[in-house]
Amino acid sequence: MRSRILWLLLIGLALAAIVLVARHDAGTVGPLSTDDFASLAVKIALLVFLGSSALVVFRESIGKALQIVLIWVVIGFALALGYTYRFELRDTYDRVMAEMVPGRAATRGRIVEIARGRGGSFDVATRVNGGSVPMVLDTGASAVVLTQEAAKAAGLPLEVLSYSVTVDTANGKTRAAAVTLDSISVGGLVERSVPALIAQPGQLRTSLLGMSFLNRLESWEVRGDRLVLRGYP
Repeated sequence: MRSRILWLLLIGLALAAIVLVARHDAGTVGPLSTDDFASLAVKIALLVFLGSSALVVFRESIGKALQIVLIWVVIGFALALGYTYRFELRDTYDRVMAEMVPGRAATRGRIVEIARGRGGSFDVATRVNGGSVPMVLDTGASAVVLTQEAAKAAGLPLEVLSYSVTVDTANGKTRAAAVTLDSISVGGLVERSVPALIAQPGQLRTSLLGMSFLNRLESWEVRGDRLVLRGYP
């Protein structure tokens, strides 16, 4: 029986190899890429082998053997189903986490959605020059504005900054340092060479995601309790 199983597996893998060779130039096998199809074929072959081996080991107890085989079939089906719909499952996971974690972005292609926080504002988890920087959406700010702590997290040279730009705030006029950030990312959206300002120590509690970032996008809007950002293709 083991030799029969081995031959079936070899035939199945040979057929999969033939399909891969035939579809190599196309790069896809149905909805899957050739790499994904090859990976899936190997996983299915492994599951069949393990399930069949269990049947051989417990051949004296047919009921127990069938139970083990059924478990392996269910596991294989669940893995295949999860593998097929992995992108949809990831989108669902991102949406759930975006609702539970303030500022977390749910990304679908070039579209990013962020749920409104409990305080009514949109807290946005960003990465600036690779460093993690929490911000608050501020459409009244002409530029992205970073606190001293955020600038440090972004790896900016605080000791050489020149606070020569006059800015208007709710508390009156103050000065800030003009910089150009290598990158700002929100979810799957990444914008590079973004103009920004660095607030003086003690002048700002939370960094602001202003128009120098938003104007780089194809569009942005607030739909009810969700901020929707759309990047260019």
